[in-house]
Amino acid sequence: MQSENVGRQDAIGRLTEAAGTISVRWFFTPRGNAVTPAQRLREVLAQPHIEVMPGCYDGLSAKLVAASGFKVTFMSGFAVSAARLGLPDTGLISFSEMLDTLRNCCAAAGDMPVIGDGDTGYGNALNVQRTVIEYARAGAACVMIEDQVSPKKCGHTRGKQVITREEARMKIRAAVDARANTDILIMARTDARAVHGFDEALARCMDFEAEGADIIFFEAPETEDEMRRFCSVMTKPCMANMVPGGKTPVLPPAKLHEIGYKLALYPVMLLSSAVSAIQGTLDALKPGSKAAQPPAVSFTDLQGIVGFPDYWSKETKYQA
Repeated sequence: MQSENVGRQDAIGRLTEAAGTISVRWFFTPRGNAVTPAQRLREVLAQPHIEVMPGCYDGLSAKLVAASGFKVTFMSGFAVSAARLGLPDTGLISFSEMLDTLRNCCAAAGDMPVIGDGDTGYGNALNVQRTVIEYARAGAACVMIEDQVSPKKCGHTRGKQVITREEARMKIRAAVDARANTDILIMARTDARAVHGFDEALARCMDFEAEGADIIFFEAPETEDEMRRFCSVMTKPCMANMVPGGKTPVLPPAKLHEIGYKLALYPVMLLSSAVSAIQGTLDALKPGSKAAQPPAVSFTDLQGIVGFPDYWSKETKYQA
C-alpha cells in the first residue's frame, strides 16, 4: 500500500510540474517556423516501436495523457459524445461540437499531437474537405475519416452501414486534396468488415493507401488472423482499436507490434475509469452508505494539475 501511495504521489508530482508547460498554448500559439503537430506525429510514426494511444475527450483528459508521458492521443467521438452530451455515439453530436472539443484538447495537450475523430466528414466530399481544414486550424495532427453511412454508429456496436466503395475512395481523395495548403495527416477508416466481409474491407484499405492516406484503420477485424492479413499487405502505418468487449481480440502492445501495427488505440479506457470512479464516489456520498470512497487527489494536487500555480506566477507579472 505504501509503495502504491508513493507511486501515486510521484504521478501527481509529474502532472503538477507539467501543468505549466502544457498550458502554454493558452497564452501563446507558436507561428512561423515552429514544428507543426503533423510533423511531431510523423516523428512518432517514424519510431521503430508501437505507440500506445489513450483516447481523450476534453481538455483535462488530454492534459493528463500528455503529462503522463504518452506521445500521442486520439480524441474519441464515442467518448466526446458521452462526456459532452451524455448520449451514445450514433451521429447525434455535431461537427461544431466536435470541433470545439478538439480545440480544447489540442490546447491542453501542449506539444503532444492529437488525432481528431472526424467521423464521416459530416457530409459529402466537400464537407470532408471542410472538416480536414478546420481540424488542422484547431491544432490536430491528424484527422480520421470513415466510410459509414450518416448517421454513423460506434464501430463495435450493431446497426452499421457503409457507403459504396467508390464514394469512400472519393472522400479520402477529397481529404488528401484538402490538406494541400495545410499540414495535417489523414487517417482513413473502413467499417466494411461488419457489412460486406473481410475482403471488401481490405480492398477499401488498399484504395485508401492508393489515394494517399497516411494511416490506415481497418475497424473491427474479428480474429488475430484477420489482423495479420490486414497488416501484411499495408505499406502505411496501421492502427489497432482495442475495445474490451468489442469485436476485435484485445492483444498486448508487444503482440500488436509483432503483427505489424504502429498505433494501439484505447479509445474509452479513460472514460470508463472516470465513470467507475464517479459512480463509486456517488455511492459513498449517499446518506447511510457504508461504501468506501474511491481514491481521489487532494484539492491542492488538483489545483496543480489544472495549472493554478502557473497561472498565479503569470498573474503577478501584470499586477498594477
